[in-house]
Amino acid sequence: MSSVLQTYLPAKAVTSVEELLKTYSVHLKIVNERQSKHGDYRPMPDGRHQITINANLNPYRFLITLIHEIAHLLVFINYGQHTKPHGRVWKLTFQKLMLPLINPQIFPEKLLPLIAKHFKNPRASSDTDSQLSIALKAYDQPTDKNYIFEIPEGTQFCLPNGKIFIKEEKLRKRYKCRELSTGKHYVFQPNAQVEVLK
Repeated sequence: MSSVLQTYLPAKAVTSVEELLKTYSVHLKIVNERQSKHGDYRPMPDGRHQITINANLNPYRFLITLIHEIAHLLVFINYGQHTKPHGRVWKLTFQKLMLPLINPQIFPEKLLPLIAKHFKNPRASSDTDSQLSIALKAYDQPTDKNYIFEIPEGTQFCLPNGKIFIKEEKLRKRYKCRELSTGKHYVFQPNAQVEVLK
């Protein structure tokens, strides 16, 4: 397992993560990219625990996502399935698991303040923390996608579902965009990734 983990995780995090996976009998599956989520946890009928993580994540996002899902596993074991998925118990569990990993041997110095801030009150997805999400993207493989905040007003772009929008003005923190086929307006987080139409 450690050779697989070395491909996806920061080197100094491998031993700690491997111990967690062994302790809780986790069946880790690394899968093709899913648009809707980075990872997923589910208890298996045979008593084991399955976690799936997208293969395209950079090592730092992979680590945060994997620990996020292990926190769900621990909440399930300790409190049962009716606990709020991203409630107080999960947040405390996630914080406790991440704390030993938030150090300069594992994360680059420039990510540490953003990660520390995020983990004061972790959210259901690191993507909803636009500052952290944008900082993590710097470690991704290059893609043909842009963040909404990077493209000029008046630019047309499309989403993975094929819908085409035009970027309009910036509101307080988010961006107002109009869907071309319906004329309806939607607001996008600054870190929404889109494909610019030439």
